[in-house]
Amino acid sequence: MDVERVFHMSGGVGKTSYAQNSSLQKKASDMMKHITIETIQQVYHEVTAKSLGIADLGCSSGPNSLSLIKDIVEAVEGCCHKAFRPLPEFRVFLNDLPTNDFNSVFKTLPDFYRDLKKDKTERCPAIFIAGYPGSFYGRLFPNNCLHFIYSSYSLHWLSKVPPSLYNEHGKSINRGNVYISESTPPSVSRAYWNQFQDDFSLFLKSRSEELVTGGRMVLIILGRIGHDHVDRGNSFFWEILSRCLAISVSQGEIEEEKLDCYDVHFYAASRNEIEEEVRREGSFELERVEMFEIEREVQRGESYGTAVAMSVRAIQESMLYNHFGNGINLDALFNNYGKMIDQEMAKQEIKPITFLLVLKKL
Repeated sequence: MDVERVFHMSGGVGKTSYAQNSSLQKKASDMMKHITIETIQQVYHEVTAKSLGIADLGCSSGPNSLSLIKDIVEAVEGCCHKAFRPLPEFRVFLNDLPTNDFNSVFKTLPDFYRDLKKDKTERCPAIFIAGYPGSFYGRLFPNNCLHFIYSSYSLHWLSKVPPSLYNEHGKSINRGNVYISESTPPSVSRAYWNQFQDDFSLFLKSRSEELVTGGRMVLIILGRIGHDHVDRGNSFFWEILSRCLAISVSQGEIEEEKLDCYDVHFYAASRNEIEEEVRREGSFELERVEMFEIEREVQRGESYGTAVAMSVRAIQESMLYNHFGNGINLDALFNNYGKMIDQEMAKQEIKPITFLLVLKKL
């Protein structure tokens, strides 16, 4: 499957869109916002540039896309006022895969500029915003043009499903599972780890050429606590999806062969694995690593399972339709998914882990 061609969050603003089902990601971003703001302020004080280059990698298409940019601009404005320095201009690059719904982002720009000008007695800073479609597993921008890079909930997505998951006949060695599970052979977790190594190393190398010396990256990424890949964290959500797809097979909605060769392009890295790759690639100093568990607050009248199910659907819908065809009943699939999450939560907590990394270009 060509991930770059197929994978995208569900566009638009409908009931199943990412725009309507990304509140969990927004909550996590807000929890860590103070670190992001501290980092951009530190960058500004150190580089004193007249034109700041900022990139959001994996910007997606919901309301989260521009909210942090506004916070960053206002944080730098505050630094300038305190130091009696003129405002820099801001070059903002919004990146995601070519299939992303960039139009939804661009339609919100008038409101974005209007909000920035609210209650301001002085002139608004010059902000130039552009969309940059393409995979961040490779070069995106010219040399030394960026000062700050932000990426939230994107780097756990691999550039592709690990090719070594399939034997010489094209059959998956991870039959019946969409990710690493208790029943998968050790070669499956090795395949995912090797793909993550290749991808993350290429990401770091590419960004090191685009960032100025002393530039920073803030990366928010799903992960796991320890050595074991199978836990009641992020991997467990994929176990639930495997079970739900198996129900669809039993009901004759999808073919078993189709399920056997459906594998997600995802990897939940451990802290040690991330630190090891940063050291090995050598372009960055890892200044800070924080681990978070996101609070389980949901909208009134909605269960936690339903909230997770709608979020996973908004993320996986494009891949599921591409692989299983339009005949798959996603309403039933994710109704089962939400119920299973709630049932499992009643037995024992599910604790997905998020890492925040701050890296400095050497």
